[in-house]
This record gives sequence, C-alpha cells and structure tokens, in this order.
Amino acid sequence: MTYDECVKGLGSDKKFYVKSRFAVCNGASFLQTWTRNGQPVGTSMFNVRAVGTIAQNSRTITFQYYFTDFTTAGTTGAPAMPITTKADIPQSWPSGARYTRGGTMPGTKTFTQLKAQRTFKETVTAKPGQGSGSADLLFAVYEPATSYTPPAPWKLSGALGGKLFMLAPRWDAASYLANSTGGGTPAKKGAATFSYVPTLTYSAKAGAAERGVAQHISTAFTVPQDTKPYMSAKKVPGQSAKDPLHRLVNKTRKDDNRKAAVKQCKRYWGAKYTQGGKLECDEYPFATTYEGAAEADHDSEAKKFNFSVKPIPAAENLAGGNILRSFYAKNRIIDGMDDGFLVKIRS
Repeated sequence: MTYDECVKGLGSDKKFYVKSRFAVCNGASFLQTWTRNGQPVGTSMFNVRAVGTIAQNSRTITFQYYFTDFTTAGTTGAPAMPITTKADIPQSWPSGARYTRGGTMPGTKTFTQLKAQRTFKETVTAKPGQGSGSADLLFAVYEPATSYTPPAPWKLSGALGGKLFMLAPRWDAASYLANSTGGGTPAKKGAATFSYVPTLTYSAKAGAAERGVAQHISTAFTVPQDTKPYMSAKKVPGQSAKDPLHRLVNKTRKDDNRKAAVKQCKRYWGAKYTQGGKLECDEYPFATTYEGAAEADHDSEAKKFNFSVKPIPAAENLAGGNILRSFYAKNRIIDGMDDGFLVKIRS
C-alpha cells in the first residue's frame, strides 16, 4: 500500500483503512496549543500515518511511518519540540512470544528534524513454533504511539500525544496453507497477516460463472423462508461480523455436511434431482465451514435446519467452489473459531 492509497482510504474521519489482510494503515493528527502566562499565543500541528504491509508468504511485517503536514501559526516553540515515536507489543497470545525487530525507528527527533526526514520504518518478525494448536497460531497487539514535550520555557495545553490504532498482527504455520515448509527452511515457514474479517464476494450478474451460487445465497439472506429445508426462524450466518462463517478442514465433517445437504435435495426435489448430472446440490453455509448442513449433528446448541440447499447447474456450482478455495488460500483463512469471514452478493 502506498502513502497516497493510505491517505485516500482514511479520508477525513476513518481510524484505519484495510486494503487487504496484508496491507492496512491508520493515522492521527496532533495539534499543539502553545501558551504564555496561561494564555494561548500560537498553534502547531502534524499528521502521522502508519502503513503496515506483509510480503507474500512472509513472517515479517513492515510498518512504514509518515510524518507530514507540519504547520505553525502565531508564536510557538515548535521547531525545537522533541517528538518521540515508539511501538509497543504489550500483549501476545500465547504469552511470552519473542519478536525480532529492525528498521529505522528514529526514537526522539525534533519537529524540524521529523519534517525533514518525513518517513521511517520498523519491521517485526515472529519465528514459528511459538503459537498454539496445529496451525501454530500467534496473535499480538502492536501499539504505535507518539508523544512530545514543549522545550523550556514553553508550555502546552491539552494532551501531549496519543496512540494510533493498528489491526492486530497474526502469524500461522498451517499445513494446509502456502509456505507450510518455508521452502525447505523451517524457520521461515508460515506467514503473517492482520486480524480482520474478510469478505468473499460472489456475482449474481448475468453471465457470471458462479451466478447460480450467488442467487441461491442471496435468497437465503433475504427471504430464508423460501429456502429448503423449511425452518421458521432460519437466519443463516455469514452476513455480519457478529455471526461470521468459520473454515473447516476436517474431511469427515465436511463429508457429513455434504451428505446432510444432499439428503435434503433428494427430499425436496427427488432422487433424480441432478437430471442426469446437469445439476448439483448447492448448500449454504458451505460444506467447508463449521456452520454447514450437519452442524446440528456436531453441536448440540446449533439450530437444526439452519441452512439452505438448492439444485443448480453443475458448472456454476464448480465455479463457486473454485472461488471459495481461492479465497481461503489468498486470505490465509484458518480452520476453527479463531478466524472468520463474511459473504457478499454483488448484483
């Protein structure tokens, strides 16, 4: 992500902007009011933006900082004001993780020095083997902060800095995702992402390869009472961040989901619903999610029949499946409840 993309994405009121799970940014404006004898005599300000990016299949996160828009008005001591920039990692899950940090973090520089330097960076790397579960999952909080103090004998009113919001970094070394071996270098296996709920988009437009899948999901979202099997309080997940879908990699449970879906297709459209292979039983939520058709068989608290099935053209079902698999891979979607995603239909 470039600086200009970050500025445009943030606009005038957003705390952060997400381009992808591998490119995010945030920003903050800092205004100083300079006083003498308790009275304001001038103001100064500057903006800070931090862009976090991750190269493909890398465990290193690069944070590029930009100091811009330095201005002064009236009488101030701004040119000599020391400004300190640092970034803490106050929490990790599991705790006790260690990180390798590098780059050109400036520590403390004056207003004038930062105006001239403008940009610097920091890198953060977490080695594999520190996470939890089979995916070797490691989550952290990365907390950039900027603070400043007035040079003597000046005084400032108000806050003397603040923290920037940054999406939480995550590292994994899942065997079913890219770079699971590190290309023969175990210390480099896996990759980093930012913790964010991504959205899978399907198109219901005429001519879209996955149109049948998209239309089916759209009906399940908007008029669930018209879907099969019937369930009076049906509300399928994947529509909001409070109720996302979760990827499933266990083959037995995926097979259970597919069998449960096909059973309902046969129930409502008959044993020959495929019309000789022209149609396939499409299910939502997907069979590759924990919320699939057999969810109630594995989770006693799940609502039975809170899914939808429909025979659709086989080619469109295949296209939808290919898009889903690509989405999992590109976004490094992890198996289980520690990750999630949404679905959106473009019409």
